[in-house]
Amino acid sequence: MKTVKQTDRDELRAEYKLSDFSGGFMRGKYASRLRKSSNIVVLRPEVAEAFPNEEAVNKALLSLIDVAQKTTRLTRRSTGRAKKLRAG
Repeated sequence: MKTVKQTDRDELRAEYKLSDFSGGFMRGKYASRLRKSSNIVVLRPEVAEAFPNEEAVNKALLSLIDVAQKTTRLTRRSTGRAKKLRAG
């Protein structure tokens, strides 16, 4: 079995040039894909101070969603059916 001789190509260089890569580079090649696949939100500093971690933010948002859904149900317009039933 032949032994493989290690050369300088097996090690990282201090600097690389664009000409070192035959295909070249494209800046931000995967940026749009990353934006579509992630839900990262940047909070204002004053908001970030109020929440110590991710769990606290999620808990607060879930409770806000719950309150909003309950409030929406309470403020829907009446169909008039209850009024008709009371009138008899």
